[in-house]
Amino acid sequence: MQNYDGRKKIIRATTVPMSLTSFCTGLLKELSEKYEVVALSSPGKELQQIHESDGVRVIAVPMERHISLLKDIMALLKLIKVFHTEKPYMVHSMTPKAGLLCMIASWITRVPRRVHTFTGLVWPTAVGNKRRVLMLMDKILCACATHIIPEGEGVKSDLQNYITNKPMRILGYGNIKGVDLNYWNITEEIKEKANILKKRFGLIPLNDEEKVFSFLFVGRIVGDKGINELVDAFLKLKDYYNSCKRGIGIRLVLVGKYEEELDPVSPLTKKRIDNNSSIISVGTLQGDDLIACYACNNCFVFPSYREGFPNTPIEAGAMGLPSIVTDINGSREIVCDEYFIFDKENIKLCQNGIVIPTKNVEALYIAMRRMIDDDAMYNKMAQNARRMIASRFEQSFVRKCLFDYYDQII
Repeated sequence: MQNYDGRKKIIRATTVPMSLTSFCTGLLKELSEKYEVVALSSPGKELQQIHESDGVRVIAVPMERHISLLKDIMALLKLIKVFHTEKPYMVHSMTPKAGLLCMIASWITRVPRRVHTFTGLVWPTAVGNKRRVLMLMDKILCACATHIIPEGEGVKSDLQNYITNKPMRILGYGNIKGVDLNYWNITEEIKEKANILKKRFGLIPLNDEEKVFSFLFVGRIVGDKGINELVDAFLKLKDYYNSCKRGIGIRLVLVGKYEEELDPVSPLTKKRIDNNSSIISVGTLQGDDLIACYACNNCFVFPSYREGFPNTPIEAGAMGLPSIVTDINGSREIVCDEYFIFDKENIKLCQNGIVIPTKNVEALYIAMRRMIDDDAMYNKMAQNARRMIASRFEQSFVRKCLFDYYDQII
């Protein structure tokens, strides 16, 4: 449980290594100044990346993201062996499958501190037997854990109402990653990249009388991210501005990859995206290219059906973009402090964006049109966007909340 220099050992675990690089790059390096830190996930190039970037030891244990009884049992046995050999003082897991398997394995091997962070819940949008199985998995996970961290008030409420009566604690304002505001910033280099992307995406007005307003989505191009509704609302918006001949060109930029196996968009939506020149699907962007993409658009739109605590609205806000999000866990805690509600569609105007009901094309259309037409409202939300992110989700603050929590429970 302690290595030769007296530091306690912590194993941080996720199902796939991409989650480690996404959530823990830099964090594990800071943690290793005080603890012996080991990163664990399924094999993959990202696992080696976290070893090289953060200088921590890594362990690969194959785990399936989806239910696979035989492979799950094999993974559990391997985790039991790893924890028995490593004898960590704490196992801290994230993501559903790693959480379930690691909490069971660490309970069997009597790891003193068994911590799981719920970054989201899958079962609230599932139905029938699938919902019951997913809820049972979370109940087993919570029963084996000694400490539970929900990422946000919405996740906490669902866990308390349906899964467990164990005490749990939200760290800071809920987000577990935070944003580095020096990184997510409009520098001269980013401005140059943004201008290049504007030309590439067709976001520059053709003449002085035309106005171009562009909406940006960043995430997986799948059904439960609200892509079908987003495309419907955008095409309705485009028809409106074409009919009124106001000289407004609107664009929709989609950043992310399609997932045909898990939750594909409808064939009609895919056809519309492919055939409409005003919808620009650019695939996955990273690093400065992604930052520049935020910088060259006007409004972030994220009509997801469910989230734990999404990072993309935080990134958008850090880049000064107001957001349109759905009234779901996490999103409503980022776009918040409402000051007006439309009675008709229950649309909430907030300090840094607009919150709408899920799966509601009409509400999304109204919100997008309001962003274009109401300059005073848009400017106010844009001015508030980065300030509100800085006050709640700046990375050093988020990490300090975690470090303080570790100090309290270890």
